[in-house]
Amino acid sequence: MNEIQRAQLIKTYPLIQELIGEKEVLWLNPENGPAQQGITQSGISDAAVQEASDRLKRFAPYIAKVFPETAPAQGIIESPLTEISAMAKSLGDAYGCSIPGKLYLKEDNALPISGSIKARGGIYEVLKHAETIALDKGLITEGDSYSKFDEPELRNELAKHKIAVGSTGNLGLSIGIMSAKLGFNVTVHMSADAKQWKKDMLREKGVSVVEYADDYSKAVEEGRKQAEADPLCHFVDDENSIDLFLGYAVAGERVAAQLKEQGIQVDKDHPLFVYLPCGVGGGPGGVAFGLKKAFGDHVHCFFAEPTHSPCMLLGMMTGLHEEIAVNDIGLDNKTVADGLAVGRPSGFVGKTMAPLIEGCYTIADQTMFRLLTVLADSEGIRLEPSALAGMTGPMQTISDAVQDADHPNATHLVWATGGGMVPESEMAHYYGIGKEL
Repeated sequence: MNEIQRAQLIKTYPLIQELIGEKEVLWLNPENGPAQQGITQSGISDAAVQEASDRLKRFAPYIAKVFPETAPAQGIIESPLTEISAMAKSLGDAYGCSIPGKLYLKEDNALPISGSIKARGGIYEVLKHAETIALDKGLITEGDSYSKFDEPELRNELAKHKIAVGSTGNLGLSIGIMSAKLGFNVTVHMSADAKQWKKDMLREKGVSVVEYADDYSKAVEEGRKQAEADPLCHFVDDENSIDLFLGYAVAGERVAAQLKEQGIQVDKDHPLFVYLPCGVGGGPGGVAFGLKKAFGDHVHCFFAEPTHSPCMLLGMMTGLHEEIAVNDIGLDNKTVADGLAVGRPSGFVGKTMAPLIEGCYTIADQTMFRLLTVLADSEGIRLEPSALAGMTGPMQTISDAVQDADHPNATHLVWATGGGMVPESEMAHYYGIGKEL
């Protein structure tokens, strides 16, 4: 993008000037409309989401067998929904603006197997691919117990197949761990911002890790090339995968059940606000889609992005989607929030969610570090920095007078996207930085 094009873009969308200045901003989406209309427009059927939910249930006996930590939940990979009233008070004190409703944390940091939101879509896509191969080869039927996937015949078949993915970290962890467990040959192409401990963990589990000096887009491009050259290689396309999206969308029905269990109403007089950290868009997009399916117009979803990497905000606001990157407006895409260090958004997600998402906002790295420490001190919950991106959402929507955000019956839900696998030394380092700030 040349200087003239950039100047024209800033003239049309003045908020870009604040993005260039790395300011924390809130953008409200003018295209957001009736939920049912957006769901219909997407072309993603209720049946497709139900099928994903059913497939995860079929695999539950296998998951419970090979990942014993999931046995108490009978092999269903799910995370707690936790009220964080002490954190709500700390936020109110820090921002001078209290939260009239209640504040909850969706603890995907505690998801078993890979400790992040990617244990939803990432693991689902790998399971679906394994099932497709097994059904095609006549090695299983849908009526069988899927614990058969741990038997030599199936493992030997899957060992002939490869899986590749490009990742900044957490998606690579979930794809790598699950694929290696099933017996696939798996390669994770990792960008420069991926944390060393994530690469080490994958290698320990028998995953091939290829490192790049470039950012996320390069890792994805190389992963795609590897798969195109090999008919037995399945590429998990974080930018365009409908299977990833469906795996995440199952979260909608799960959260609906959890809210009901806890006696939390969601209706016209009890609005639900959800704040989702966003990288390329697949995870938050799929989850938001599932929530819109479950709650319609009574749920309001916002994507949260680092000030250095607001790719989804930029793509949706300009309507350019994947045709614009943060580098085009002079941002460096360098952030401590490694899972969110994405310069170019998913066009598939941006276009699908354009009529369904309420808005996007940005958060500075320093704010994430500060909130990480405050959450650890107030609630004893430790997250990785990127998982704190959602935490300023209530303050953003309430202070900007977003309709119903200050409703006394509102439930504000921050999606904690990761942190469960972070080594203790690394977490102590993050905590120390936040303490200094």
